[in-house]
Amino acid sequence: MLRDMDPWRSLVARIIWLMIALAVSFAVAASIWVGGVAREIVVQQHVRRLELETGQLASDLGQAVSARLDALRAAADPTPADTFRRLSALYPDLDWIAVADVEGKVLAATQGIEVGGRVSQAPWFTEGLKAPWIGVIAEARAPGGAPLLGDLSAPVIDRAGRRQGVIAAHLNWRWASRDMQRLSDAVQSHGSAQALVLDRSDQVLVGPDALRGRRWDGVATGEMPSEPVPAAPAGTRPATRRFERLPDGSTTLVARAPIDVDQRYSGLRWQVQLNESREHVYQRANALATRIVWISVCLGAATALIGALGARHLTNRLKRLTQSAAAVGRNEIARIEVPRGRDEVAQLGAAFSKILDDLRQERTELLRLSGELERRVAVRTREVERLAEESRYAAIVRERLKIARDLHDTLAHSMMAMLSEVRLLRKLQAHDPDSLPEELARAEEVAHEGLNEARTAITQMRVNAVRDTGLGAALSKAFDRFIDRTALQGNFVTDAEAARFGDERAETLFRMAEEALRNIERHAVATRAGVELKTVGDDLQLRIEDDGVGFDTELPRQGHYGIVGLHEQAQLIGAELRIDSAPGRGTRLSVTLRMIPEML
Repeated sequence: MLRDMDPWRSLVARIIWLMIALAVSFAVAASIWVGGVAREIVVQQHVRRLELETGQLASDLGQAVSARLDALRAAADPTPADTFRRLSALYPDLDWIAVADVEGKVLAATQGIEVGGRVSQAPWFTEGLKAPWIGVIAEARAPGGAPLLGDLSAPVIDRAGRRQGVIAAHLNWRWASRDMQRLSDAVQSHGSAQALVLDRSDQVLVGPDALRGRRWDGVATGEMPSEPVPAAPAGTRPATRRFERLPDGSTTLVARAPIDVDQRYSGLRWQVQLNESREHVYQRANALATRIVWISVCLGAATALIGALGARHLTNRLKRLTQSAAAVGRNEIARIEVPRGRDEVAQLGAAFSKILDDLRQERTELLRLSGELERRVAVRTREVERLAEESRYAAIVRERLKIARDLHDTLAHSMMAMLSEVRLLRKLQAHDPDSLPEELARAEEVAHEGLNEARTAITQMRVNAVRDTGLGAALSKAFDRFIDRTALQGNFVTDAEAARFGDERAETLFRMAEEALRNIERHAVATRAGVELKTVGDDLQLRIEDDGVGFDTELPRQGHYGIVGLHEQAQLIGAELRIDSAPGRGTRLSVTLRMIPEML
């Protein structure tokens, strides 16, 4: 089973692993995308709920305050004695009601305020004497410790428009409407949202003890919790929300809405604020996104497992065909078992079976052809051996011709010179015996020159100066020796590319140049000679000329093989030899050789 799931040994395993990888990849990608969308939706819903609750709280708070303040102002004119009882019965959340004159003396009051007492320093008196006023009493506490009690006051004005005093009332927690109470309880039930009331300078009027009386100092982070801002309920102002960073480093989501009190009490610029930590805002969204990821991964894994089992079932026929082909390769069976059907596996098996039959037929034919080829190879081998023997003999013949040319260029010339001296000595012995000593010395000098030439030829056979230094350097040295020996005037010219030429053909060119220089020395009676070696395109040109007596190139010269040898050497290396000469006009010898690698 483990071997069948190895992707390096089985194509079926590769298909299965590919399906698993694709299923898991798509599941993870889809879960991340869906989780992100769901997370954003949950966050938007959370933020929208917080905004709606903030706006509703602010609206209910403003309506309740406006209604009580209007009722209090309506009772500000001189009233019967039962006015306080009527207000208390209408608004049971008023703990006490009092009326004071312009001096701050309490003229009438319900239980909780002493009649005849002085309240000129009370905020509700000093502010209410000027205009309708709403305030908060810090010492008051609602159930649960929230300071939600406040004072309402308004000036008492007679019919002439003069201020006669101040009428005030004290609210307790029951002043809020049922809707506001329900929404506030719902917010507090989450255990994470914090409700505050701020004044116009962002000072906390209602809130926890640690914040009350202090300024709210959150700084906006620039991160928007969601878009767009939801529409506010009818009759309310929309709430604003943003993430703010607190001095302790934490980040909180803040939603604010102004308390909408009647325009007649525009001096009240309070705001209701609900704030919730960023972690709690994203807690439910992150949890939902995580659940979506895990559910998607599990579904992807299940899909991959089902797909793998299905792929394994569908590829069983291909596996059996592979095993059959492997068995044929091991010579365990003779033919491939072709699966039944018309699908691709059956067609592949039929194709393999046909290919195997064709290969067997071709193998038989190849065996027959191999026997025929072996027979022919044996015949060709014997023929090649015969040609090789002939080639070795031809090489020996070429070497003999080379030695013959070298002997002609050295010893033959020397022997001819010595023969001429011997003939002259015989004539002098008969006719002028006194000249014998001088001619004997001359004969000895000729013999020494022949010996030196023989030694030079042998040295050249043993040491190849052309291969070692190049054709240009070898020709330059040979031409310098020629000038020193003959005392002729002359010049040698070459270029860098031609001077570097140094394969076996360069040796032949060097020997041809030496033969031409010896002919100038012995036969030309020249005063000037020159050698030029250069490249013209892909050709190498060697040119040797003198200003000697020249000769007729058409006349045969019996017993002289110098020019014949030059033609043989040029033909041997595939060069073109040209000799231009005439009696009294000197001689020019030129050799043109293609500078391509020598064919072996």
